[in-house]
Amino acid sequence: MKPYQLEGLNWMIRLHDSGVNGILADEMGLGKTLQSISLLAYLREARGIEGPHIIIVPKSTVGNWMKELKRWCPSINAFKFMGSKDERALQRETVVKRNFDALVLSYEVAIIEKAILQKIKWKYLLIDEAHRVKNENSKLSRVVREFKVEHRLLITGTPLQNNLHELWALLNFLLPDIFSDAEDFDSWFNVDEEEGQENVIKKLHTILRPFLLRRLKADVEHSLPPKIETKLYVGLSEMQREWYMHVLHRDATHLNAIGGSDRVRLLNILMQLRKVCNHPYLFEGAEPGPPYQEGPHLWDNCGKMTLLHKLLPKLRAQGSRVLIFCQMTSMMDILEDYMRYFSHDYCRLDGSTKGEDRDNMMEEFNAPGSTKFCFLLSTRAGGLGINLATADIVILFDSDWNPQVDLQAMDRAHRIGQTKIVRVFRFITDGTVEEKIVERAERKLYLDAAIIQQGRLAQQNRKLSKDELMTMVRFGADEIFNARGSMITDDDIDAILARGEERTE
Repeated sequence: MKPYQLEGLNWMIRLHDSGVNGILADEMGLGKTLQSISLLAYLREARGIEGPHIIIVPKSTVGNWMKELKRWCPSINAFKFMGSKDERALQRETVVKRNFDALVLSYEVAIIEKAILQKIKWKYLLIDEAHRVKNENSKLSRVVREFKVEHRLLITGTPLQNNLHELWALLNFLLPDIFSDAEDFDSWFNVDEEEGQENVIKKLHTILRPFLLRRLKADVEHSLPPKIETKLYVGLSEMQREWYMHVLHRDATHLNAIGGSDRVRLLNILMQLRKVCNHPYLFEGAEPGPPYQEGPHLWDNCGKMTLLHKLLPKLRAQGSRVLIFCQMTSMMDILEDYMRYFSHDYCRLDGSTKGEDRDNMMEEFNAPGSTKFCFLLSTRAGGLGINLATADIVILFDSDWNPQVDLQAMDRAHRIGQTKIVRVFRFITDGTVEEKIVERAERKLYLDAAIIQQGRLAQQNRKLSKDELMTMVRFGADEIFNARGSMITDDDIDAILARGEERTE
């Protein structure tokens, strides 16, 4: 273990000895899983505390937790409580008889099997990606609050995804006697500028200090190569421009209407415009055919695909391996068509991928001498608990509203074990709603910086107003309507990269 990981272990031991729960909130990629397992190993070997412990994790990471438990502490008898209804029925006897030291299961199984799990007296409850309990009214949060546990450890790289109330939910889960009133917490930290935001920051840090540990890679992992993000702006193809105008024309009456229900309609328009930016073939009737054939039209009719078509040969020639993250699984289908057309060796992981297949793909991609060039991942499914540090390029084909989700995606590659500089290329369609989405996401990042790394107290997150949505939808519309033909540049990839680096600064 690295020195800062040993410090993390000692911090968790002190919490245990003080009877205090905690949040291990190290930045993604610093080995929170290893540190958590080391605590259970220490309790077993040094204190004779063998469990039972319950470890609740995202479905996609159950296999990885089992593998890491076996790797780092094989003396812990870990049991996986997962599978279909029939499979769990067979496993239930082991659970009831408590023939295990650590039970590893997904959020979903924890909810379904709550009746059995609530009967057991647990030594430790570990929740990975614990921002899932940030809403005290969520089903998972309500269920685990009923478990009989001596100690709770929350594990998350993103403790503050949206607002201060969510922070309260985490603190309430750890110390319900202290943080018992959400309204009190909200009012305490919702201060005006003149009241002195710096004082509020200090107050919050004082509260957090005993039971929240957060280290950044930049501070502790000096051997980790840097991560460099570049925004690459692309134009719309002629077909995309026509579809963009079609969406705006079709919904023109709603854009000009006034009324409470229009917000939902505006959100739908935003979604349709985002689909246009990704690829016009996401709309029925756009792709030429039948018969539907793979070919140059896959990239000629899409600005982002044209950029990818220019970028991938350069990356392959320099020996890089690539993770491509995308929000839409239907877009991943098109990316798969492209990969097959050029015989690129690739893997694909989305929400429908089975746990065993997911683990096998990771092993295959990370294996020494692997021929896999690209890994296609849906941003939400592929951003949690997956180690792909053998890749050095991350492409964000589109951006999430929540910047923490994109950070999680980047850190699949930028983590312990990475030996190369990680380049992140964020694709943004110029002069469209995508620009505004990225701008808003960047503003949201200030919240985490304000509270955990100090700074100014950021405005609490709120839903986009109808006016804000209208501004986003209308952004760039005039230029798109007035343009003729394709808006895609003919520049080579080096010129595009240079321009992207300038605009990113």
